[in-house]
Amino acid sequence: MDLNTIDTVVEMSTREEQATWQAGDAWLAGGTWLFSEPQPQLRRLIDLTGFGWQPLRADAHGLEIAATCTLAQLFQARTPMEWTATSLIGQCRQALLGSFKVWNEATVGGNLCLSLPAGPMISLTASLDGVCTIWTPESSERQVAAADFVTGPRCNVLAPGELLRSITLPVSALRCRTAFRQISLTPHGRSAALLIGRRSPDDGSFVLTVTASTVRPIQLAFHEVPRRVGLLSALERAIPPELYHRDVHGAPEWRRHMTVRLAEEIRSELSERDER
Repeated sequence: MDLNTIDTVVEMSTREEQATWQAGDAWLAGGTWLFSEPQPQLRRLIDLTGFGWQPLRADAHGLEIAATCTLAQLFQARTPMEWTATSLIGQCRQALLGSFKVWNEATVGGNLCLSLPAGPMISLTASLDGVCTIWTPESSERQVAAADFVTGPRCNVLAPGELLRSITLPVSALRCRTAFRQISLTPHGRSAALLIGRRSPDDGSFVLTVTASTVRPIQLAFHEVPRRVGLLSALERAIPPELYHRDVHGAPEWRRHMTVRLAEEIRSELSERDER
């Protein structure tokens, strides 16, 4: 839709221009959410495409994803065969409630910064130990774990004027064996629970990341795949009732039930090799 309160669009190309941030500004990347509803509080859009960031950069340390990288560009990424966890990219893209038109415009950074519990790029980057690089208006930067970036529905760690620059996924996580589970109330509805498990090929350690059913990502780490009772106990300790999300896409009690069920499916799948 038209944003009739906007009187200026700025194309940024230098870090110095970030210092001009003021109340009524918004970063513009894909704009799929920004232009989907009225934004009466906004007066100026700052277009991030002016920076010309490379969408993806893979090296021996892992995969760096620019905040302006679209979901389509991420899905088309060519990565080493041993990065088996990149199968999650397609699974998480499919979990986004949107058409191929949205996939071609929506950005990874935008999905994180919108900070909805069901954001699948939050699920992807948090589950693979992503590290967010944040630019500050003072031309410095800081780093935050992707699992800690979102603090609640539509809330995150960004201060006014700060900008998410990129998310880096380490090779240690990209080499893991993974299991993905997602459920919605309707066949094409917003995720009500999205869980991702991963197991290290080196030491057999197990990490479970819970998203969508909770107001923020919850991550549980184990030295090995736990037994069923151990996993259930860990979930109960890590997710008190108030952390389960409530909206029209699912009641907290149902989300808790599905979280426990999907977590057990993931635990069972990633322990199959030990049981053969």
